[in-house]
Amino acid sequence: MARMRSAKQKLKDCINSPDWRSHLDEIAQGGLENVGPLFSFLLLGPQTMHRAAVALGQVTASLAKTQPETAKNIVRRLMWHLNEESGNIGWGIPDAFAEILAASAPLAKDFHRILISYIIDLGHDDNFCDHDTLRRSCYWAIGRLAQERPQLCIGARKWLIHGLEDEDVICRGMSAWALSQLPPDLMDAPALRRLAEAGHDEPCELFDGDDIYEKSVSQIAREALEKLTA
Repeated sequence: MARMRSAKQKLKDCINSPDWRSHLDEIAQGGLENVGPLFSFLLLGPQTMHRAAVALGQVTASLAKTQPETAKNIVRRLMWHLNEESGNIGWGIPDAFAEILAASAPLAKDFHRILISYIIDLGHDDNFCDHDTLRRSCYWAIGRLAQERPQLCIGARKWLIHGLEDEDVICRGMSAWALSQLPPDLMDAPALRRLAEAGHDEPCELFDGDDIYEKSVSQIAREALEKLTA
């Protein structure tokens, strides 16, 4: 037991170190042994959570090459955590979902529609995430996947535009950020302009691949609009 605690602490120290990315190959080689601890780190502070999500993505992508069904089961575990019946809130789960799909083309092909479904509100029989705070991560997750595999996220555009008017203001900012990661489409401009001019100063927490930073909702929309019209 003490040995397990020591290994978990070592993994946590690696995740939180300044050169944490240099440890990712080693963490990935640890395979299934590292999956449980990384899941537990998703419940920690924002920076640790995001870095753990990246590491979990690398571990799962590595497993997908030699143990594809095991890798799929990890993704299914994420899906279960986002299911209301699981009784879990799901902190960090959309972020990990995105990092796994960003790291593995086969898993992205199989599961990208599931990730997108968490922002699709049909009003009935859907996977829409109705927990405002968690839904913020769902929007971010789609943007993260779009950074690596934009063509798989084109179908999310309609729902990201809808998200610019989400009842939760932070969700609007996260949706604008995700929209800005897609291939540009000038049809996005009117909705982005409305949000940019709305004067929403509420801060959104974003992850740049290394650290957490903040931008206001309307600032994100302005930058998305500038990128679109550049």
